[in-house]
Amino acid sequence: MSILEGVFYTWYNTCMSIGYELTIEQSQKLSMTPELIQAIQILQFNNEELNEYIKNELLENPVLEVAQSTEKGSLNDDGSNQTHEDPNLDIDRFRETLGEANYNSDDYRQWINSDKKEDFSYERYVSFRYSLIEHLLQQLQFSKITEKQAEIGRFLIHNIDEIGYLAIPIKEVSHIMARDEQEVEEVLKVIQTFDPPGVGARDLKETLTIQLKQRGKYTEPIKYILEKGMEDLAANKVSALAKATGISGSQAQELVDLIKSLEPKPGRCYDSDRTIKYVIPDVVVEGTEDGYKTSIYDGGTPALTLSSYYDKVRREYKEDPELTKYLNERVSSALWLIKSIEQRNKTILSVANAIVDYQREYFDKGEHYLKPLTLKQIAEEVGVHESTVSRTVNGKYMQTGRGVLEMRYFFTSGIKAEGGENLSSSSIKVKIKELLREENPKKPFSDQNLVDMLKEQGFDISRRTVAKYRDSMGILPSSKRKRF
Repeated sequence: MSILEGVFYTWYNTCMSIGYELTIEQSQKLSMTPELIQAIQILQFNNEELNEYIKNELLENPVLEVAQSTEKGSLNDDGSNQTHEDPNLDIDRFRETLGEANYNSDDYRQWINSDKKEDFSYERYVSFRYSLIEHLLQQLQFSKITEKQAEIGRFLIHNIDEIGYLAIPIKEVSHIMARDEQEVEEVLKVIQTFDPPGVGARDLKETLTIQLKQRGKYTEPIKYILEKGMEDLAANKVSALAKATGISGSQAQELVDLIKSLEPKPGRCYDSDRTIKYVIPDVVVEGTEDGYKTSIYDGGTPALTLSSYYDKVRREYKEDPELTKYLNERVSSALWLIKSIEQRNKTILSVANAIVDYQREYFDKGEHYLKPLTLKQIAEEVGVHESTVSRTVNGKYMQTGRGVLEMRYFFTSGIKAEGGENLSSSSIKVKIKELLREENPKKPFSDQNLVDMLKEQGFDISRRTVAKYRDSMGILPSSKRKRF
């Protein structure tokens, strides 16, 4: 066979081997079913989000209801509902059990409003507070102005934002209401005498001026600072302000302190739906004689069960395949939800126990003893993936003897001390705070001073790290902390 024939023969065999064929191959891959997605979603919920999710499920799934045989929200120590002794309850066993149960139409209830005396608590009620707009309108009502001026005043008040500033130009108000600008300005001056001091201003300078005039402190040096020295004020350049106003350093310092004592956002002390936040703990840590006990906080989370009423419906309409199929699907969905919630509680409890065990010294002695901790360490301890730990602690809170703390608070980076001991960044921040409490305000510690003092205590960290920790605590640099 010639070389040319050999090349052709190889090419022909290769071409003939290309084609379609059926093969059987075994492989493994994770399928994200809707049920698995739901379980992951439930694990991420904090208590408030979980309660809202349960409310929606109770409305959408007729088979699901709140258990009546136990106090709402009661949980076992492992985080499961007391009404479910068997976490592996399946649909067949459910049908057998419900078939023997007596139907009571009164059981077809979900959210119960109890009238029992023991359910009464003042904590269920909140105090009433005026909003900023209501507070201003009430003051306008008792002002000595005409009805036409009151009409302008109401319009202006409704255009004051949540921090207390007028959010619309006077010229625009004049155009909209067909009133003279001077008349609008006069009504605004009346509003600016209302409580809180500084309300109705159009910018920072005006609100500070209003407050100073009401205190009788609006002097020429202060006027200069507000009009021309705000940058020096922000940079704490007291000596530059003293020189510009012709007063001593100590007098300039008094003026700076006075201005900083004013409220730059006079309206923020009033209620706003966008600023009110409530923290409901997910885990409670209690000290006992044997150490610490962790439990799931059951604040209002209902214990769920399956309704016997719908088993009665299924038996009465067993010849209806469509209805039977629907009820079977609803039962499966309800059981999966119950199991997912119980698994969520167990996972949170396991992670919380691991955190408390690792950070035992913190709970015993305080913030100085908080250790560096990573998600990986807890994941290995609990026997789950890091992502599971991350979902478990994200947005969750732990009620402890040292306050209600976010669970992520216990996960901090750290450094090694001279003795080889690992210290968390939180404990270093505490030490920095302690050092700054002892500084002379006329000669505050620089970041390098802090580095040197920490090194004397056995903590070898860079100036850049000290500056980062200081900034994260909202502490100004030494040049802005200096006082005269």
